[in-house]
Parts: sequence; C-alpha cells; structure tokens
Amino acid sequence: MQTDRRRERGQRTRETVLDAAVALASVHGLEGLTFGRLAEHLGTSKSGLFAHWRDKEHLQLDAIDQARRQWTDRVMAPALRTPPGIRRVFALHEARMAFYADGVLPGGCFFLAAQTEFDDRPGAVQAKTAQALHDWLAFIRSLVDEAIALGELTEDADPDQLAYEIDALGESAVIHSRLVGHEVTFARARRAVLARLRALATDPATLPED
Repeated sequence: MQTDRRRERGQRTRETVLDAAVALASVHGLEGLTFGRLAEHLGTSKSGLFAHWRDKEHLQLDAIDQARRQWTDRVMAPALRTPPGIRRVFALHEARMAFYADGVLPGGCFFLAAQTEFDDRPGAVQAKTAQALHDWLAFIRSLVDEAIALGELTEDADPDQLAYEIDALGESAVIHSRLVGHEVTFARARRAVLARLRALATDPATLPED
C-alpha cells in the first residue's frame, strides 16, 4: 500500500513537471526546454529532474506525449460530446479556439511551436511531432467522414482537403491572435470555418449563425 502511494505521488509529480514543460515549450520551443529553465520555473533542483529523464531528448519526447494528452482532454473530448455530424466538426474547431482563448499555454500552441522548430530537423522529436500532426488530421477527417455518412455534408466533400483547411485556419488563428489580438482573430477564424462548412452542408441551417 505504501509503495502504491509513493508510485501515485511520483506519477502526479511527473505530470506536474510535464505540464510545466509543455507550457515552457510553447514559449521557448522544445530546444529551449532545458533542465535548468524547467527547474527554475518549478523552484526545484536539476538533479531531481534527472531522476525522471536521463537527457533532454527524452524530456522533449515526453513533453510531446503530455501535450497530446492535454489536447485530447481539452480539444477532442469536448467535441465528441456534441452529436455526430457537421455540428461535431464545427464543435472541434470551437473547442480548439476555446483552448487557445483560455490561455492554458502562455505561448499559444505547443504543437505549432514544435512543428515550426523541428520541421527540417530529422530525428526522434521530429518523428513524434509529425505523428502527432498526422493523427490530428486523421481525427478531423474521421469527423468529416462521419458527417458525410450521415448525409450532413455533400458526398463530393473532400475529407482530406477540409481537414487541411480547418487545421490551417486554427494554426493561422494562433499566430494572428498573438500579433493582432484574440477577439478579432478568433471571430474571423470562426466565420471562416462556418462559411466553409455551410458551403458543403446539405442543410446549412444545422450550423449556428455567425
């Protein structure tokens, strides 16, 4: 029993550290995610961090996994609570914008930072970052396929193209919100996705107004 409690405390500590690592990487990038910076942020020693990760790359890889868990909980899960179909596709974009607007990550988006930093740097970190993007696009496509099967999107809708466009609008919103402002940027991103979905909807009235 005591061993189980120690294991649970250790897991909670690890998750707390990884949440901090994801937040820092959203600002400084994964390359800027150093043990020294993380220890300073947490008010702990670097030696305590080395007990969990033997080198920087393993910390980076675990940070990606933690960011994916966070994304699943804060973006994908809320969308899945919406009825399947075109409303669920739009709910996914809304959940993403809400996650950004809530300021959970000080840098805006962990994955956008990681993608731009490691897109031309082959290795384990790039591979895991690319897999995260591949899986995210596949998830959007699955919701689009579902909406087509339910007859709420026209049969000539291209799931791959629509997934790309929805993701691209989300990424653009991150950048513009930092430079132009959150309110106007997220409103424009919302209207853009709504307009795209309405153009492909069999019944545009299914979607909310602007």
